[in-house]
Amino acid sequence: MGELFTLSPLWQALLATIMTWLLTAAGAALVVFTRRTHPLVMDAMLAFGAGVMLASSYFSLLSPSVSLAEELGQSPFLMAAAGFLTGGLLLMACDAMLSRALPQTLAVTDSHRRSILLMSSITLHNIPEGLAVGVTFGALAAMPTPAALTGAWMLALGIGLQNFPEGAAVSLPLRREGMSRRRAFFFGQASAIVEPVSAVLGALLAVHVQSILPFALAFAAGAMVVVVIAELVPESQKSTRPAMMTIATMLGFAIMMILDVALG
Repeated sequence: MGELFTLSPLWQALLATIMTWLLTAAGAALVVFTRRTHPLVMDAMLAFGAGVMLASSYFSLLSPSVSLAEELGQSPFLMAAAGFLTGGLLLMACDAMLSRALPQTLAVTDSHRRSILLMSSITLHNIPEGLAVGVTFGALAAMPTPAALTGAWMLALGIGLQNFPEGAAVSLPLRREGMSRRRAFFFGQASAIVEPVSAVLGALLAVHVQSILPFALAFAAGAMVVVVIAELVPESQKSTRPAMMTIATMLGFAIMMILDVALG
């Protein structure tokens, strides 16, 4: 772990989100081998990733937001609440605008329209996820502790795990609609290209404008919680084994929590 501290937060954020993009590409690559993969596996990965992301939203984002606000002489509850609500509401507004941008009158089949909407939605959600990773790594400049470093990488891992089924969720439906395997794979992996870009921007913001870091951390937490509540948990609970998905979510949360507490 000591070697990671020798890398700048910017490089770590970039490497972490390249990992999340590669996991998205791995999920999209399933289209090369099959038109369908076992739904329980995909749902369990979504559920586990949701648990990790939910825990990370507190341990890696909200809690540091409160601590940094206190150190900077800001109002901890005001910065955390304002950032959290702004991040969540902004993502919800973007989702609503995206849904209206794809009217029912599009000259494509309903299933194809749903695939386009899904890809656009996943791409949109990947932006705050990348920002969250970038801001978390950028915060290492202000609090370079083993717990913060582990939390940042665990956050990236949790996002990567839920990116794997998301990549498949884009490429497989496109393949079923008659798109070639190569093009379906391309669009599947392309949904996560925005993550490294937004991560670098988030890290730069966190490193160079530390006065807004408490707000930025809470903002990322709010956006991530909306993704978990509105997308990941409901999707995983559609499984034929909802109790198993609940356990997977709790397990992801518990593992993230144990790592943070043990290293803190």
